[in-house]
Amino acid sequence: MKFYITFFAFILILSILIGCNVDQPTDVSTSSIPIDATSALSGGDTTILSESSHAFSTPAPNLSADALEKHLDGDLEFEAIFVTAPAEVNPGLGPIYNNITCINCHVRDGRGKPPTVDEKFVSMLFRLSLPNGENGETGQSPIPVPPIPVPGFGTQLNNRAIYGTPSEGTVIIEYSEQTLTTADGARIHLRYPDYTLTDTYKPIPENVEVSPRVAPVVFGLGLLEAIPEETILTYADEEDVNGDGISGKPNYVWDVVEKRYKLGRFGWKANQPNLLQQVASAYHDDMGLTTSLFPLENSHGQSQLKQNPTSPEVSDEILDVVTFYVQTLAVPARRDVNDPQVMHGEQLFAQAQCADCHIPTLRTGVLPGVPSVSNQTIHAYTDMLLHDMGPDLADNRPDFRASGSEWRTPPLWGIGLVRTVNGHTNFLHDGRARDLMEAILWHGGEAEKSRQMTLQMTTEERDALIAFLESL
Repeated sequence: MKFYITFFAFILILSILIGCNVDQPTDVSTSSIPIDATSALSGGDTTILSESSHAFSTPAPNLSADALEKHLDGDLEFEAIFVTAPAEVNPGLGPIYNNITCINCHVRDGRGKPPTVDEKFVSMLFRLSLPNGENGETGQSPIPVPPIPVPGFGTQLNNRAIYGTPSEGTVIIEYSEQTLTTADGARIHLRYPDYTLTDTYKPIPENVEVSPRVAPVVFGLGLLEAIPEETILTYADEEDVNGDGISGKPNYVWDVVEKRYKLGRFGWKANQPNLLQQVASAYHDDMGLTTSLFPLENSHGQSQLKQNPTSPEVSDEILDVVTFYVQTLAVPARRDVNDPQVMHGEQLFAQAQCADCHIPTLRTGVLPGVPSVSNQTIHAYTDMLLHDMGPDLADNRPDFRASGSEWRTPPLWGIGLVRTVNGHTNFLHDGRARDLMEAILWHGGEAEKSRQMTLQMTTEERDALIAFLESL
């Protein structure tokens, strides 16, 4: 026991020393260090002990001095606010966009949420496309088929625009509720969202496919990028050969640099192959900023476009440091691992087959240029694969090989700290679930058995399951 306390103390002191010039957690605690300390090291050597509002936004403690400096440079750029050109600092915003800075969507590097009735859209956006005849309505084509842009709107609705320019439109969200009753009589309310496109600057096709997306957390992404492709494919069972009802499949998406299809890793439907392209696409789609990867404005071919910039509005240097920033954020350690209720909940999690998709432990390989995330044993609780989640969660918008009802298994690490970091408990791709139990009970399709087993649990068992999730 003394060894593990010493080890955690070393990590704590090291993270404070190397990060003394950044905003650091102030409520670090070792009160819940487990007997088997490695089970709490969610991010391997990138793990920090923090239960504060900064738990998602701290540099990995194993960064070298040079790497930390690069990380901090990326942090500054991640928080940079862009403005309309011409300007001396950060010009090029728009002309149509969703936000003016990365940090507005990913507040404290955390999870976004849908707006309340009187709020504006800040950390939620809507993807658009037209039905793809080759892909069919289900998206089950054996070859990757990218979404078809909507003429005059592209593949994302930009609800904001610079002065004197019309935005593409906005969305109205309305909710209805359905009540589920558990085997022991508890009543749980699920809210069903309905989305209506409105105030579009020009008529939009009636058959447009709309997919809501809240901003995901951005810590730990370098570790996920470092997982070898062969490891991820080990868990794929597209034809459900083993007959367990779970048939995770990989998405294959277009890499704009290598000009070929590669394994999809990032995004709610695993539609980005790496973090460099994920970052570049966010600048392009969300802020209307061009890069060497995406040199045409997101309004290209539309009436809002005045002229395309002659050079990228975001340099390769900025792309590099922002990518490195999201690759090297620390992962918060698990908490209360020795608590009997948490241990019971972990058993129930496995018994309900949740761990068949949310794989508890993976090993990273080597990520070139990022040694801090290489060769780490991590506990992200994901298989990085697509799974059919049933009609209730379907957005009916295929994305490469992902069908309209398939979603990538999201990692669960840090999920118990979302309330502390972001001040809410909205989960799933569109934030419809208002707490973790609602999120579980929205699972259908391949997870229908897990859902039914949860409904059959006693109150004590459901509380234990939630306690386990909140320990992650």
